[in-house]
Amino acid sequence: MTSEQVLQIASEYLSEQDVTFLRNAYLMAERSHKDQFRKSGEPYIAHPVQVAGILADLGMDPNTIAAAFLHDVVEDTDVPLEEIAREFGDEVAMLVDGVTKLGKIKYKSKEEQQAENHRKMFVAMAKDIRVILIKLADRLHNMRTLKHLPPEKQRRIANETLEIFAPLAHRLGISAIKWELEDTALRYLNPQQYYRIVNLMKKKRAERETYIDEVKNKIVERLGNVGVKAEINGRAKHIYSIYRKMALQNKQFNEIYDLLAVRIIVKNIKDCYAVLGIIHTHWKPMPGRFKDYIAMPKANMYQSLHTTVIGPKGDPLEVQIRSEDMHKVAEYGVAAHWAYKEKKNVDDNNESLETKLSWFREIIEWQNDTNDAQEFMESLKIDLFSDMVFVFTPKGDVIELPKGSVPLDFAFRIHTEIGNRCIGAKVNGKMVPLDHELKTGDIVDILTSKHSYGPSQDWLKLTQSSHAKNKIRQWFKKERREENVEKGRDLIEREIDRKGYEQKEVLTTENLSRVANKFNFTSDEDMYAAVGYNGITAAQIVTRLTDNIRKQQEEEAENQTITEAVEDLKSYSTPKKGSVGVRVKGIDNLLIRLSRCCNPVPGDDIIGYITKGRGVSIHRSDCPNIDNSEAKTRLLPVEWEGDQQKTKNYNVDIEISGFDRRGLLNEVLQAVAETKTNINAVSGKSDKNKMATIDMTISIQNVAHLQKVVDRIKQIPDIYAVRRVMH
Repeated sequence: MTSEQVLQIASEYLSEQDVTFLRNAYLMAERSHKDQFRKSGEPYIAHPVQVAGILADLGMDPNTIAAAFLHDVVEDTDVPLEEIAREFGDEVAMLVDGVTKLGKIKYKSKEEQQAENHRKMFVAMAKDIRVILIKLADRLHNMRTLKHLPPEKQRRIANETLEIFAPLAHRLGISAIKWELEDTALRYLNPQQYYRIVNLMKKKRAERETYIDEVKNKIVERLGNVGVKAEINGRAKHIYSIYRKMALQNKQFNEIYDLLAVRIIVKNIKDCYAVLGIIHTHWKPMPGRFKDYIAMPKANMYQSLHTTVIGPKGDPLEVQIRSEDMHKVAEYGVAAHWAYKEKKNVDDNNESLETKLSWFREIIEWQNDTNDAQEFMESLKIDLFSDMVFVFTPKGDVIELPKGSVPLDFAFRIHTEIGNRCIGAKVNGKMVPLDHELKTGDIVDILTSKHSYGPSQDWLKLTQSSHAKNKIRQWFKKERREENVEKGRDLIEREIDRKGYEQKEVLTTENLSRVANKFNFTSDEDMYAAVGYNGITAAQIVTRLTDNIRKQQEEEAENQTITEAVEDLKSYSTPKKGSVGVRVKGIDNLLIRLSRCCNPVPGDDIIGYITKGRGVSIHRSDCPNIDNSEAKTRLLPVEWEGDQQKTKNYNVDIEISGFDRRGLLNEVLQAVAETKTNINAVSGKSDKNKMATIDMTISIQNVAHLQKVVDRIKQIPDIYAVRRVMH
């Protein structure tokens, strides 16, 4: 999609003035990203254009699409956020800032940095839901172009997509984005199963299409008899949902009958129930498979009637019935509530949206009370991404809670004071303990007392929802501040002693202030109090308090270890400089060998490891065998020698996966031969699902040569993946 095509889509529902506004945003992005390129080799501006196109297809407002054009400008160029605010307004600047990663801050690990990035995004999103719509569109286009990244990065991004972004798209009701994120992530996390399901679905496509046409014709005939107009189509089950059913229920592909559903879209709610009656009259419904999401919508605002009947050939057939408005919400979720295409009253839409997404506003409360970003993300996953149960108040109101919730979660969801004064609970009219697990359909009645002493620390272990845990911590924070300050100070001092540090060296005013700031506390006492009421652990605080001391000790120890190791190495090493095309920076006359576990080749980032008795072993920088604290004390900087990169050959192991068919191995061997590459070893196997795996050792000169071989193999039909193997 080009920028002009995006603007053309937007012009179908926006004014000429709005389109000019978007064009200016695009031009600024184009200037800012000039001379920048993506891993695929295409100009960087192509990415924000595609993100803006996805949002234009959803019918989003001008500020959101402008922010999509500009979403990487602050992060990847020299343009400050203030300039965006000056040119396009504070709202666009706020949206851009919401999706901008945290740079310029040093973190202990990539995981910690990523957790902080997600935390920032979710907090911005709680203020304006459009932040996440831009982020979802951004992630969707990144997933579409994931093939250009290294396999390790592909798997990390795909896993993060399945863990966070796909569930979030589901929670916001945007199925149009959710299913593509899930299917694409599976393609990189488990390519064998993905392509196997794709091939199996292709084989039965004609059979399914004939079957669905027969069903549609019968439904059209019966709806015509009663004068109901409807749009009817078949919906094939998505690859990831088939994979999950096979994995969770331990089923083979041929044992899954509900590979497709018939979707019937009518004008209004009255017609929905009329169609349901016709379907149940014509085909026998299966017991327990009817769900009325119109009367009881899902938390993501999804509404529809679902029923499973015994179809024409005796197989189960799922039927979904919904109105046109319900269908828009089902496909686009919260995005449908901006409704610019229909020119509806946006303020009214936003008001109803605020009500329906009230659970999302709690994010700000959680993050204010959770000072560790990784803990924040874990609690967020529990509440937003876990399966849910739906329980009732005695008056019949529906309350949604995370699966595994207990009566205390229910009590705090009703009202904080009801939770604080809870002394017992009845479920379906019977007394139950406070750790009783609630199930969908339960009617819960909370017993309270004015004389209750309030929550106990055990409640933090019993409750499942972040909402309840947050309210309990707030109670302890408020009611027992002095006691918590003393308790927290004592816990921190004991943790310092336990780790073998001097208290006076660690608990300096400057150090305490630095760490309190880091965790967003306004004072040392607030930090002590938080430790006292279990808002944060003493170990987390002490780890931060001692990080400078620890870093200094580690540097001293590492320098001493390397010095001793090099001296020891020189005493037994034989001069073999340049024998493998690698040299140690700043040191001559060392025995050097290439490690067989990762087989580094010229062009790879490499590191040297001082072995005991066998010289310096050269590994790839991402080799898992050097990723531990003991190994890091024996690492040396090394580099390839340029004059040997073109004349020496290096062995590399690769694994090729594909769909087994006659002649596949011969085609692979022929493809490698065409690149003038020697094959040192080859073996192959095929499983019962017709998945072929070919292991090959090839002799190459450098990374560019390897990439040429891989690219050629990938051109062969039925090849799914080629990866470099580390042992």
